Amino acid sequence: MIEHVLPARVVTECAYDDEAHPGEGLFPQERELVARAVESRRREFTTVRRLARRALGRLGRSPVPILPNRRGAPQWPSGVVGSMTHCTGYRAAAVSPVAESAAVSIDAEPDAPLPDGVLETVTLASERALLAGLGRRRPDVAWDRMYFSAKESVFKAWYPLTGRELDFDEAEIAFDAGAGTFSARLLVPGPVVSGERVPVFAGRWHAEGGLLVTAVHLPAPPV
Repeated sequence: MIEHVLPARVVTECAYDDEAHPGEGLFPQERELVARAVESRRREFTTVRRLARRALGRLGRSPVPILPNRRGAPQWPSGVVGSMTHCTGYRAAAVSPVAESAAVSIDAEPDAPLPDGVLETVTLASERALLAGLGRRRPDVAWDRMYFSAKESVFKAWYPLTGRELDFDEAEIAFDAGAGTFSARLLVPGPVVSGERVPVFAGRWHAEGGLLVTAVHLPAPPV
């Protein structure tokens, strides 16, 4: 699914179930991180790193540990940007050389309504006002969950570029229900990439088989 929301030059790998036993193929540093985790967490952690290393291999990169930083964001090898995601029934990784991409981010979620009370936390009033119209265009999509996924993708693109947190109310998202795209207008000063401030992130979304995926891709500036 993730290939539907990213340009072809971004290398993606995905799985709909866990391909290995918990901990299989992990580097010792990675294995230590989930040594005390429940089995489901160890499974998803193992599989998504297996996928990430497979994607890196397609870029000609040797296997390396993929460790989280203090915020939990994966630390990619020098010269690479990427993202990982997992939810029930889906795991995916996406990577790209920095010569081609300034940022890559992905998120997957179940295509099901958010729990009560979450929508007000993750969306702006202006975004909630658009839900009814989106639902009429695509009644098969859980648009409240789609907003959550898009905000996650926006944060995953933002954080590596800035090293700062981005709250849910600091980006305003508008979806095109027909085109499978969205735009995220940053309500705080955007990141500076090659000397230019980026005020809007462009993204894509896709819904299929009970899953939602979103992605943000920021091309590398021309040399």
